[in-house]
Amino acid sequence: MVTNFMGSSYILTIVGGFICDSYLTRFTTFILSGAIELMGFILLAYQAQHSHLRPPENTRPSPVAAAILHIGLYCVAIGVAGVKAALQTHGADQVDDKKQKNLISSFFNWYFFSICSGALLASTIMVWIEENCGWSLSFMICAIVFTFAICIFVAGFPIYRNKRPAGSPLTRMIKVFVAAAKNTRASPSVNVNHNATTQPHAREQSHDKLKFLNKALIDAAIDVTMVDETKSFLSLLPIFATTIMMNCCMAQLLTFSVQQGNIMNRKIHNFIIPTQSLSVFALAIILSFIPIFEQFRHIYRHKDTMQSKTFQPLSRVGFGLVLGIMSMAVAAIVEAKRKQELIMNDITISVFWLVLQYILVSVADTLVMSGMLEFFYSEAHESMRSMCAALSWCSSAMGFFISSVLVAITNSASGKFGKEWLGGKDLNHDRLDLFYALICILNIVNFMFYVYFAKKY
Repeated sequence: MVTNFMGSSYILTIVGGFICDSYLTRFTTFILSGAIELMGFILLAYQAQHSHLRPPENTRPSPVAAAILHIGLYCVAIGVAGVKAALQTHGADQVDDKKQKNLISSFFNWYFFSICSGALLASTIMVWIEENCGWSLSFMICAIVFTFAICIFVAGFPIYRNKRPAGSPLTRMIKVFVAAAKNTRASPSVNVNHNATTQPHAREQSHDKLKFLNKALIDAAIDVTMVDETKSFLSLLPIFATTIMMNCCMAQLLTFSVQQGNIMNRKIHNFIIPTQSLSVFALAIILSFIPIFEQFRHIYRHKDTMQSKTFQPLSRVGFGLVLGIMSMAVAAIVEAKRKQELIMNDITISVFWLVLQYILVSVADTLVMSGMLEFFYSEAHESMRSMCAALSWCSSAMGFFISSVLVAITNSASGKFGKEWLGGKDLNHDRLDLFYALICILNIVNFMFYVYFAKKY
């Protein structure tokens, strides 16, 4: 349920990005989305405070209690989507300087750092408050802290760069597709530049890729800018599609690694490591890696060497995909080792065997997410940057959803040839190692596609 909720809120960022680009400024979208999210926290806090709205376990909630819960959760999901879509591009707009392109890269790295910092606090302090003081106090704290965050954001209004929305990019893209389809059989000799009103570099870019859309320019209602932004969006989709499998790795490790940890040796002397702390460990790795990465990037940014090229967005995403493959390979080996030691030697290996795969997938997630945010923002047409940057979060959402589909398909296929790989409640009788190996192979194939599209871009 947690992954489905996260996936739903992430995939809605594309809607928030569309609103930012089409109708409202990013500042306004953030304020409205923040208000909706705040309302969700207040509703959840109110329900947690009143016992008659919390049904006992294994009993069906009343219609009123169910309505409050679902409205509160939907408000939080919608608010998170709008905030993520608006804040990342609004922040990047403030440092969008052609003379200092490195500022945008640094912004997205530290933006991701701030998100992980919040996740770390939620996984430690907020979890302790929930367990010891109740859900009501935790939701009230979220509401109060978020109110302060909105106030701080509003205080900067006089100094913000606020870019005006340019109307619906989807409408313009549909017009381009319709016009191109109508003029499919038009003669190539027809002058398609009669309505080109944009700058020469935009006109040149418009005719470099996806040339079949150029025939849309025969229509008097279509100009080069409309064709250019359509091509810009379409050219980003292959990169977006080839990052989804990496997010499947993250989703699988967040779920199955916790189950593995429950049946591994978690003792250090007399202290037992909580299984939930494994996610904290992953966040700690990310928070440690980003400052180190920024320092290296700062050292090499003025050098025209192979080292400086490795910090380009597509290169970072590629390295992240490779690390994702390695994390799945390590996870398969560790699971095979765990079962072998348990069956043959009756030994429960230490939970610290999971550390390496967490390091690999955490660094991979950092490189891929920060690289995607920068790439989609920088390469998108200016009129649709919020919607394109939201593709990064949509990739994470698709990864969460597809991970569930992969489990179902794997169980269905393996069940036909004997026993389901992940069909039981006990991992000791499942074949999680083979499932990890399967995901590793799928990621290798996916990486080949990524390299092809990245070189072609």
